[in-house]
Amino acid sequence: MTDDLRSAGAPTLEDVARAAGVSRATVSRVINGVRNVDPAIQEVVRQAVSVTGYAPNRAARSLVTRRTDAVALVVSGAGVEPGPEGSGSRAAGDDGSFTAQVFADPFFGRVVTGVVNYLRPRGMHPVLMFAETSRARDEVVAYLRQGSADGALIVSTHAEDPLPGLLAEAGLAAVLYARPARPVPISYVDLAHQDGARLAAEHLLARDCRRIATISGPLDVPAGQARLAGFRDTMARHGHPYTPIVEGQFTQESGEAAMERLLAEHPDLDGVFAANDLMAMGACHVLREHGRRVPEDVAVVGFDDSSAALACRPPLTTVRQPVEEMAAEMTRLLLDRMARPAAPATSVIFEPELVVRGSA
Repeated sequence: MTDDLRSAGAPTLEDVARAAGVSRATVSRVINGVRNVDPAIQEVVRQAVSVTGYAPNRAARSLVTRRTDAVALVVSGAGVEPGPEGSGSRAAGDDGSFTAQVFADPFFGRVVTGVVNYLRPRGMHPVLMFAETSRARDEVVAYLRQGSADGALIVSTHAEDPLPGLLAEAGLAAVLYARPARPVPISYVDLAHQDGARLAAEHLLARDCRRIATISGPLDVPAGQARLAGFRDTMARHGHPYTPIVEGQFTQESGEAAMERLLAEHPDLDGVFAANDLMAMGACHVLREHGRRVPEDVAVVGFDDSSAALACRPPLTTVRQPVEEMAAEMTRLLLDRMARPAAPATSVIFEPELVVRGSA
């Protein structure tokens, strides 16, 4: 039967209905995801779809469901134009440098992996977009308003990013990776960053490190602020009121520069917490160049448990951020939001975990 159908042309809904022994309307309801169909009948229809080789016409289906089965995955905020105070010091100068920065960071690859792994079994796909300027943000909002995607997953890299507010104001389905810096009625997933920094501080102190410094993340980013606050608070609770700090930018190069400065100003330090793994890798590189053994002379702890943690020599002790799981949960929240547009915004906070390896 299958060979006859395929030789005669593309299988139709009627072919699936005959193979399943149900009506064409029932097949249509199953394929379009209507929920009031008996699970046993749904399974029979799915088997018939497989046997016949039927492939839904997405254009026709979208006319019925008003869904595209695509979501926008938007990386936003890093190229905010400088304001009167020149506050855009981290802004990418052009689209090429911004995208290069995104693809060079292992964090974004992990987000994409989590999103794709959640969407693919559901027959959905992400559309990657960048919104590093006001014009690009307007294009994202217009894209969603026009129904070109069913919703948006936002990875915002700048505290002053206005995109979350624009999406909430427009009533568009969207979910953020990381809580917004300013209150916005929009769902998000995030990590308990302060608790993660506490784990790092307690681990260094348990190793009898007493002259501990930190390389913070960019302090215009909520995660950078939270990790620094958690680390400083824990150190203070253990009798260390002052912790030397140099601000980094979540890049390996900034970690190297920060470590050079820390060694120049505090040559006797014996422990370092870097607010992400790339900066920790840069710190380890500089320590080796200065003849400092890791961890015998200086213990180093990173954050994220990214691919950089394993690539580093020695492998990094780090605080794990379950990025893939968080991205999948972000996607689940978006699909739920699309199904229930009137539902209130919600948040899901993940717990960090210390992963002990060779650096500390």
